Amino acid sequence: MIGSAAQNAIVLCDNIFLYHYNSIDFAAIGLIGAFYLIIIAIGYGFSRGGQILIARKFGEKQYYKIGSYFQSLIFYELFMALVIFLLIHFFSVPFFSMLINDPEILELCISYISFRSYGLFFSFVGVSIIAMYTGIAKTKFIVIDTAILTISNVVLNYILIYGHLGFEPMGIKGAAIASTLSEVIAFVAFILYMIYDKSNRKFHLLSLNKLEFSLFKDCFSISFPIVAQSFLGLGAYFLFFTWIENNSASELQISNLIRNVYLILSIPTWGFSTGINTMVSLFIGGNKRQAVIPITHKTNTLNVAATLMIALPILIFPQIFLYPLYGGSNDGLIEMSKGLLLMLNLILLFFGVGSIYLNGIIGTGHTKTALIIQALATLLYLIYEFIVLKVYKLNLYWAWSGEFVYWGFILIMSVIYLKSRKWHFRKF
Repeated sequence: MIGSAAQNAIVLCDNIFLYHYNSIDFAAIGLIGAFYLIIIAIGYGFSRGGQILIARKFGEKQYYKIGSYFQSLIFYELFMALVIFLLIHFFSVPFFSMLINDPEILELCISYISFRSYGLFFSFVGVSIIAMYTGIAKTKFIVIDTAILTISNVVLNYILIYGHLGFEPMGIKGAAIASTLSEVIAFVAFILYMIYDKSNRKFHLLSLNKLEFSLFKDCFSISFPIVAQSFLGLGAYFLFFTWIENNSASELQISNLIRNVYLILSIPTWGFSTGINTMVSLFIGGNKRQAVIPITHKTNTLNVAATLMIALPILIFPQIFLYPLYGGSNDGLIEMSKGLLLMLNLILLFFGVGSIYLNGIIGTGHTKTALIIQALATLLYLIYEFIVLKVYKLNLYWAWSGEFVYWGFILIMSVIYLKSRKWHFRKF
């Protein structure tokens, strides 16, 4: 859970500090933060594919192949980081100008993404390392490294956003620099751990392995549909936020607060989703396919219990739990969001159950099937949101109810596919 929440933690830290800086920076980070999560999802998606392959080889006890898969994954991630970095620096201004109406929000978004893009290289390699250690079921240092990432980000945000220790207040630009530097610090910490971790020597992670074309092909065939899934899901989410911004800046602030709480409370689901990827692949690698559906059901039960145990008190009593983070001069935003926060309980239930079963399919290696399911769900979601926000311009309750359409469809289709047992016939 903690490793999966690393990028969410950065986005949340930026949001909380900018919430107390000023309202316009907070509105801007809500929009550009949603976009940046799309970018991170590309690297995360490739790492998930590599994690599934590594877990399969670990289950088969083919340890010598793990180093080659890991290095192939690193190569992919660095290449993708370079491509995205260049696209941001050459095309971000015309791209965002087409989507954002408010010139001040546009300028702040460009400022953030320009500085934030330098962290892509460290972030993409970092998720590869996390994927490798998750794939071999050795996750203890992921907790430590995520703590290093979060603490350094909090300290640097405090210094650079507000202007302490001789620095000028930088606002959203300071948040971008702080987040990038914290990723560099966390990356260095993980590399040092890998060098001194003698238990990984049998995987040949740090020795030069021959990069075979077949490994790239395996990694790409598994990873690309996951990347496409993330792009579709978060891309639709970003479009959702631009449509809200087009309607009302105040509604954008409310939706950004809801999204922040959503990110906090989705941490158990992110963790269990990553876990079910590994567990399913390990069971299949150990020739125990009959255990896949039961372990998916059990994981779903654990996820629902963990999510509701955390979510219910926070969402029923937001004035107690959210005020320390979002209180202050703008605490009226919490009052305006109370109804949507209660609605978020049910959204989290749909999201949690749908995510687990969809990730069960991904763990089997049938990532193309998962992509088809999510593509259809995204199309349905965008049609719904276009009617709600662009045609009838309905309120935020109708806008956020699109989550039920999206995750409800994914849940139904995922359960049907898992029960069909068509996934039994995938080998790699």
